[in-house]
Amino acid sequence: MLAPYAVAHSLGRRHPEPSHAYRNDFQRDRDRVIHSRAFRRLEAKTQVFTRRYSDHFRNRLTHTIEVAQISRTIAAQLGLNVDLVEALALVHDIGHPPFGHAGEKALDSAMRLHGLSFDHNLHALRIVEDFEQRYAGFRGLNLTVEVREGIIKHSRDYDAAEYPELTEYVLESRPPLEAQLIDATDEIAYTTADLDDGFEARLLTLDQIKDAVPVFARFLGDVETVYPDATKKLQFNEVLRRILDRWIGDLIGNTQAEIHRARPSITTLEDIRACPDRLVRLSSEIEKERRGTKQFLYQNLYFSPALESEKDDAERVITALFDLWMKHPEKLPTSYQEKAGAEPLARVICDYIAGMTDNFIYEQYDRNCGTS
Repeated sequence: MLAPYAVAHSLGRRHPEPSHAYRNDFQRDRDRVIHSRAFRRLEAKTQVFTRRYSDHFRNRLTHTIEVAQISRTIAAQLGLNVDLVEALALVHDIGHPPFGHAGEKALDSAMRLHGLSFDHNLHALRIVEDFEQRYAGFRGLNLTVEVREGIIKHSRDYDAAEYPELTEYVLESRPPLEAQLIDATDEIAYTTADLDDGFEARLLTLDQIKDAVPVFARFLGDVETVYPDATKKLQFNEVLRRILDRWIGDLIGNTQAEIHRARPSITTLEDIRACPDRLVRLSSEIEKERRGTKQFLYQNLYFSPALESEKDDAERVITALFDLWMKHPEKLPTSYQEKAGAEPLARVICDYIAGMTDNFIYEQYDRNCGTS
């Protein structure tokens, strides 16, 4: 049963379609995302570690699946629309370029030299609205307005004056709780997962984490008492499982408390939209734990010397290819040369690069700029 403030049904699609015999609108959106090329390409896009470092660790696709799993669990507990939440979770990272956040930074820097910018949420909207071509009746995936709104608004607020092209998404209002949830679960998922991958990669030590992350140290003491003969990795796994459960449980409980505190003003979806603040959030105590853990990861993993070469690669490869195609657009694939007649060349090149996998962009660099 849905809560009265959940999204009960869709307001429709850009191109009207008849109802499906056995799938609701959001289930159809989920399936369209899963069957898209852009979704498949996430398997070969960096989360933190590129495949050149190791193929044991999470990539952008496996991270997306973890976010979807966590989000479904929480949505069911909060009485939200699980199908909408799943569709939003699966599409939330579809606009990321190769090389993870380093690639996004490099691509944005290249665009700013031409008075433009790169934003993975806005790029995701371009993907589902235009780039994916699977249907004879329309361009894109023709997703529901609720999923398209969630793509834009799940993780940040856009200013209506600065982004007039997004007017239809009612930027001055809050997104539904289903969309708000994705941002919170994304943070929880990657913070715990990056601890796991960092430890597995031997870039983070047990003592290092224990000294800097109090909640980890506390649970490690419990685990060592219960499983004194377990290997350090299995003990680590048990600790991480407890942290994940603690944070997810808190997100459920605190969101319920936030909604309760906002009553009687919060009883419908429109009340959620009119609320001055987002309601899906951790308690202050647990948010402090999460932020502290994230800060630890920034200092000891994301900016680790061992990963510097990967970041340097991202900047070098993206910058070189971008510059090459700006000077020699005739070297672009024919379809992108044709697009350059209707859009700025820099945007066309950005779209081309952002869609590449890590493997494919290295192939393009080797072919066009020399060896990597």
